[in-house]
Amino acid sequence: MAGGSGQPGLFEGHAPRPLADVLRPSRLKDVLGQDHLLGRDGAIGRMTETGRLTSIILWGPPGSGKTTIARLLAEHTHLAFESLSAVFSGVADLRRVFDAARRRRRDGIGTLLFIDEIHRFNRSQQDGFLPYVEDGSVILVGATTENPSFELIAPLLSRCRVLVLNRLDDAALEGLLVRAEQHLGRALPLDGDARAALRAMADGDGRYLLNLVETLAEVPADPPLSTDALARLVQRRRPLYDKSQEGHYNLISALHKALRGSDVDAALYWLARMLEGGEDPRFIARRLVRFASEDIGMADPDALVQALAAWETFERLGSPEGELALVQCVVYLGSAPKSNALYRAEGAARRLARATGSLMPPKHALNAPTRMMRELGYGTEYIYDHDTEEGFAGLSYFPDEVERQSLYRPTGRGLEAKIAARLAEWARRRARGGDERPAGGGQ
Repeated sequence: MAGGSGQPGLFEGHAPRPLADVLRPSRLKDVLGQDHLLGRDGAIGRMTETGRLTSIILWGPPGSGKTTIARLLAEHTHLAFESLSAVFSGVADLRRVFDAARRRRRDGIGTLLFIDEIHRFNRSQQDGFLPYVEDGSVILVGATTENPSFELIAPLLSRCRVLVLNRLDDAALEGLLVRAEQHLGRALPLDGDARAALRAMADGDGRYLLNLVETLAEVPADPPLSTDALARLVQRRRPLYDKSQEGHYNLISALHKALRGSDVDAALYWLARMLEGGEDPRFIARRLVRFASEDIGMADPDALVQALAAWETFERLGSPEGELALVQCVVYLGSAPKSNALYRAEGAARRLARATGSLMPPKHALNAPTRMMRELGYGTEYIYDHDTEEGFAGLSYFPDEVERQSLYRPTGRGLEAKIAARLAEWARRRARGGDERPAGGGQ
């Protein structure tokens, strides 16, 4: 097969290779953790079964097997394999690959073009793929850790099928450890808890796990390492989290929805994930304030007070002391009664405002500071609510041309149950004409 990196050097086989490269599977069925794609009923499994390979985007976390799958697809389908990294390649590299692919095509040979980190190509570079993918000069296999919906142009996505790779689960990671031990010819020097901790440290990344194994391969077999000894030997990395990319939005979405679902423990977990990943606590505080109004509102107005207090506390104390205030806020919001009545009321009011344009308020709602305005009827029939026996005059304040609307519809949860009863009573009085007190009183 042709390749993008040329022929291997004379002594290349003697150079040291990372364990992750040494153990790279030579058959698709040996790739761990992606059975949903590689099995007989999976998308890639069906492609290899029929021999009809189409352009695809492999979207998955680091160390999930994207590069390996692309190489094995080329071997299985007998296509020439070209590999580029969007980090190191430019327009000249793409042009070279496309020209070579068209020459091969004239000789009846297809080309699989693998683009690693494809999301790093800009829009114009991605546009350049289109004619070659469209006419079949190349079968494009792009690999990305970022959401293709945000990072790839729509015309390219329409010509490719997006396949989602899973982070490697515990069983797949254990399978990698077994393969590594078979290659090394001995068991890793770990007790049972340390072995489980090693898999947890990998955080679903098979390449990172094998890098850790290389470190352990230098450790004497006896005595086996405990979890604490393992932690001292290898530095545990932070969880995969990019504050500017999709992980940022996924985790804040999970926190918000856990709070909305009154799952306090899950909300605490997602809060901890964000803080451990290095998220700015001020961003979290701002979202908690929003949640207090959007999902609790008048069911417990103190929720907004608590959220603002947590934000202020963090600003005064800083990290890490101030983060406990965010924990307290999450517990309060998660356990509070929920209502989105305010959120719905805002949307309904805005839709009505857009639909009704620039209608004037009713004249009894207008002040009349000049004689001309009084002659025009401004302020007539206004009743000062505080002059009535119940403090409620029963006037309507919608424009005369707009029929009364029920925009705020409180739930029966928390304080809103009392508010609902109060509003219902006022609606009954308004229907009877209020207290029918004479006009006059304050402005």
